[in-house]
Amino acid sequence: MGGCFSKPKPVEVKVELSLLEKEKEMDGLSPNGKASPFGDCRPNGALGHGSDDDSTPLPLYHKPRDYVEASVCHVKDLENGQMREVDLGSGRALLIKEHGEFSAMGHKCPHYGAPLVKGVLSKGHVRCPWHGACFNIATGDIEDFPGLDSLPTFQVRVEKDKVIIRANKQALQSQKRSKPMARCSAVINSSTGFSHVLIIGSGPAGLVCAETLRQEGFTDRIVMCTMDRHPPYDRPKLSKSLESTAEQLRLRSMDFLQDHDIELLTEKEAVAIDVKTRSVTFEDGLRMEYRKLFIATGSKPRPMNYKGKDVRNVFHLRTPEDANSVARLANNKNAVIVGTSFVGMEVAAALTDKAHSVSVIGIETVPFKKALGEKVGKAIMKLFEANRVKFYMLNEVSEMIGHHGQLKEVVLKSGKVLRADVCVIGAGSVPATGFLKQSGIHMDSKGFITVNKMMQTNADGVFAGGDMVIFPFPPRNNKKVNIPHWQMAHVHGRVAALSMMGRATEIKTVPYFWSAMFGKTIRYAGYGDGFDDVIIQGDLDELRFVAFYTRSEEVVAVASMNYDPIVSRVAEVLGSGKTIKKRDVETGDISWLIDKGSQ
Repeated sequence: MGGCFSKPKPVEVKVELSLLEKEKEMDGLSPNGKASPFGDCRPNGALGHGSDDDSTPLPLYHKPRDYVEASVCHVKDLENGQMREVDLGSGRALLIKEHGEFSAMGHKCPHYGAPLVKGVLSKGHVRCPWHGACFNIATGDIEDFPGLDSLPTFQVRVEKDKVIIRANKQALQSQKRSKPMARCSAVINSSTGFSHVLIIGSGPAGLVCAETLRQEGFTDRIVMCTMDRHPPYDRPKLSKSLESTAEQLRLRSMDFLQDHDIELLTEKEAVAIDVKTRSVTFEDGLRMEYRKLFIATGSKPRPMNYKGKDVRNVFHLRTPEDANSVARLANNKNAVIVGTSFVGMEVAAALTDKAHSVSVIGIETVPFKKALGEKVGKAIMKLFEANRVKFYMLNEVSEMIGHHGQLKEVVLKSGKVLRADVCVIGAGSVPATGFLKQSGIHMDSKGFITVNKMMQTNADGVFAGGDMVIFPFPPRNNKKVNIPHWQMAHVHGRVAALSMMGRATEIKTVPYFWSAMFGKTIRYAGYGDGFDDVIIQGDLDELRFVAFYTRSEEVVAVASMNYDPIVSRVAEVLGSGKTIKKRDVETGDISWLIDKGSQ
């Protein structure tokens, strides 16, 4: 059928390849770092991107010795639709053949370092096998998220049937680059209470919005305000890597933001918006006017009713300091997790090798029942129980009991009393939009901001994105939905920025999220809300499975463990507009989804 469905012919490998030995996903501590020194180079000679092409005059600091050139294979070693990771001596590159043309780029996803050779090649881009980010094979530009950086690209030529790659040594080492960005040309005093674009929130939606504006040539002032005390950081890792510091988790440094004229105001909480005067008031009294406003305040913990809310050592995991405190206080002590959200379960998993005991309280029969279904939830629950986690399901907290103000016991509504030295509440979230109640900005009954397909609210010049919006979702006939994924927030930020600049674009992405526990990762793509059946292929007991979520006779989402790159492959199929029928996955033969053209 071509594209994602094509099954490659066997290939005889004629050269020795240097492949990644470590295939297992590692949650490295710094997914993104400083800007690549090659941000203003042009990969593959594409204007406006960055280049190793000899046709472009080399900057003074790019000397011949900065480059490496190597013959990596015979021209017939790769067939169309195949990828190979090759060693150039100074580093590795990903060699790709599509439509008879060779191209080469960085071999690791800039997000978390996944080996792209194990991803999915289709229609001019490669999709990451771990989290679904997409990169254009001609330019290396990131085309779908998560992640902020793009890939370096390298010159490829064929001589005497040999494929030769010429690459910058530093680009081979960095394996990532930032897109070129404009600078602010306006002369503005930093104390001026006006910004052409004001962004509330420094999560992925706010950060991608700011960076996209600069990438697209926006030269006026951008101010990003956040309640956090840190520059933007990788919040999903808080629950997976409790001991990581804000610096280890950071997505962009203050230097990076300053270099690209993105002003960041930390510890600023917005308390009111006046859409008539186009102004935002902050808790400390600061008032800022704007021409365009992007609201990306995310979510906050769902309120819970229980006695003893003044007891210490009870945490909502919101900051690196929260995570660090939980890890320290749980050492050889009794930890209780309230709620079986992904955050709560990830914290429980992370504490099993630190705490004396870990107990989880949930209101459903099994964890993740609503998101992943009962069968998958049971299988994951068994994994936790095998790692000494005790569950108290169909239960809720009645009271937190302390001694001298420190938590000592958690009392359940069933009457059960659990010893507890530290407690983490992971019982879901609600939109952080309380400050908008008098603003006139439309919200639904749950507090979600209503936006159109360009992320515009009903108020002129006001946009919103991220966890706290409902937006028209094309795969569901533009039904207004809320998809609180890290990846989706990136998409919202980009769409909003382009809309602000009059370059309206619609959301074209497949929702994608992941969760890591005990060294195993659940990957999920699609929008499975309201699924009516789950088709399981593989072995749930061995935690090597694929779960297809269906509505009526159509697959609407997929989840997997130890079955890469099937979730990214399904995302590619769904993203192309194709439909996967229920009958296609019920047969047990899903080889058409698993085969891929990589070596």
